Amino acid sequence: MEKEMMLGAEIIVESLRREGVNVIFGYPGGQAIPIFDALYAAKDIKVILTRHEQGAVHAADGYARATGKPGVCLVTSGPGATNAVTGLATANFDSAPVICICGQVPTSMIGIDAFQEADITGISNSITKHNYLVHHVSELAETIKKSFYIAKTGRPGPVLIDVPKDVSMSKYHFDYDMDIVLRGYKPHIEGNVNQFKRVAQLIEESQRPLMIVGGGVILSGSHELAREFSKKCDIPVTATLNGLGAFAFDDPLFLGMHGMHGSIAANRMIQEADLLIALGSRFDDRATGKLATFASHAKIIHVDVDTASIGKNVVVDVPVVGDLKNVLEKLLPLVKPAKHTEWTSRATELKKQTYCIERGKSRLTAVEVLDACNEILPDDSIIATDVGQHQMWTAIHYKFRYPRTMITSGGLGTMGFGFPAALGAQFGFKDKVVACITGDGSFQMNIQELATAVIEGLPVIIIIMNNGYLGMVRQWQELFNSSRYSSTCLMNCPHRNADCNKVGHGDDCNKFIPDFIKVAEAYNATGFRVTNKEELNEALKKAVEHRSGPVIIDAITEREENVWPMVPAGASLDEIMRGEI
Repeated sequence: MEKEMMLGAEIIVESLRREGVNVIFGYPGGQAIPIFDALYAAKDIKVILTRHEQGAVHAADGYARATGKPGVCLVTSGPGATNAVTGLATANFDSAPVICICGQVPTSMIGIDAFQEADITGISNSITKHNYLVHHVSELAETIKKSFYIAKTGRPGPVLIDVPKDVSMSKYHFDYDMDIVLRGYKPHIEGNVNQFKRVAQLIEESQRPLMIVGGGVILSGSHELAREFSKKCDIPVTATLNGLGAFAFDDPLFLGMHGMHGSIAANRMIQEADLLIALGSRFDDRATGKLATFASHAKIIHVDVDTASIGKNVVVDVPVVGDLKNVLEKLLPLVKPAKHTEWTSRATELKKQTYCIERGKSRLTAVEVLDACNEILPDDSIIATDVGQHQMWTAIHYKFRYPRTMITSGGLGTMGFGFPAALGAQFGFKDKVVACITGDGSFQMNIQELATAVIEGLPVIIIIMNNGYLGMVRQWQELFNSSRYSSTCLMNCPHRNADCNKVGHGDDCNKFIPDFIKVAEAYNATGFRVTNKEELNEALKKAVEHRSGPVIIDAITEREENVWPMVPAGASLDEIMRGEI
């Protein structure tokens, strides 16, 4: 049977359809016009016009993290492609399956510095899992199929497809039935049976075992197996930032997040353990602290689908390369039920240790904001965050119960990620409550996506912890730079070139720029400014009920509140700063 002839742009659309794609986030431009034109006729694929290419990639990323399906974005050449770079790097660090399709100048013009030409495959080499420049329309369908396969399998990640305009406008017969064989790319899925036996033996011999769950547990859909494993072997558990939600916050064996702003119990237990079982965690420096003293009494088992992640940062005694779901399914029958009463009692004791939770003087505290969120937002709400103090407060104090409900930029630490990622998550789950917890610095980085939220009627709740500072940098300046707040005050302050400690924080420092409520009005969104618990509770209740568009809650919080506990950069996990208790 003769294959149907299609334009390259139509081949792209039909290929996406075959992959089950029903939403694309994008921003058009000259070299991408043929692809957008083909999408115009595709009534089963919704195109969401974001207001910046970075917003499009973050939205696709948020969609992917919330749903587990690849998120797709479409941008044009040159500045459109380079604007997507931060989003691709964010997705790459955190293993989010994103397909980014870029328009490109015609093949005959590549390399001559044509208008809006950029070597985006060269630029993105180190920040994507893989990328392609399509040279001929005959390669297009297979390239797309390969891209989805690469993005979804093994350790997930973003794949960029660069499509010259002449390729998208040329005709070729459509065929999507080819088998995908990629030389040199064969993800290890099953794991090694001999390694399983070694793992089981070490667990049986251990008196103080501890499990670390990373983002890989959530990505692989193995959270239920990890919970069963922990319970069967009576092993306490700590999570990385991107592992939050793999265990419910109130699981008796769960210690919370570990690392720089991790719980006292989690950090102490890591340092006292005789065995660490790391599942889908890459031992990031913010999670380990000083490597020379990290878990110095413990043997380490590291299970990960990515061979390159094992042994990269810490010395591993038993490496297990494989998909976590497959590995845990095979390990569970091999491990014996156990009880570690003395060890779990130690965990309970450590959980009681206190650290500073600052009290409000004239404004809300971050903890009060999170307490209100815990009380009023539904249990299965999806929480996206930006990066900074509010991110760490959320990780410490929000009561996560389910996987794929914490969406945050862990590895790259991208301010401006949270809001567009929340929009993507909301597209994935129209009926769920989705909230973006952000700061007054982060929110302004992609504030233009309010237009996207309003026009698409997305009821994302934006909770701004507004303290007038780039809060996390300010905290470091306070602790390690004698409170010299260099370029971290966001207020309209007449003393910005002076020493704040000498001048003081008077009423003339209370001019917030911008006025977020007026910004909400300008975008035809709903906005509330809250300064106390009662106002906050009322605003949150109204926001949950409001399902026709975004709601901004501008929470005026304590200006110099700090995140505690804290392990200083380069210190050991047991060198914990608790604040003034």
